[in-house]
Amino acid sequence: MKCKVCSRQAQTQSEYCEFHEKAYQNISQKFEVWKRASGVDWKEYLREVAKNQFTGTWAKEVAESLLSKEA
Repeated sequence: MKCKVCSRQAQTQSEYCEFHEKAYQNISQKFEVWKRASGVDWKEYLREVAKNQFTGTWAKEVAESLLSKEA
């Protein structure tokens, strides 16, 4: 199975390659912190992650993929 963001081989039990899987895990884990601090919902959080200039490429790609899935 291929990663749903890129053409790399997806991890076992995952929709993502090892790089995008790590980015997804980081995004997911940090959401609760952002939610408590600013009250944002999941979609708004993903938009903020995607547009933040300090966000890494893999995390931006995952956030954008999740946003397009939610639309």
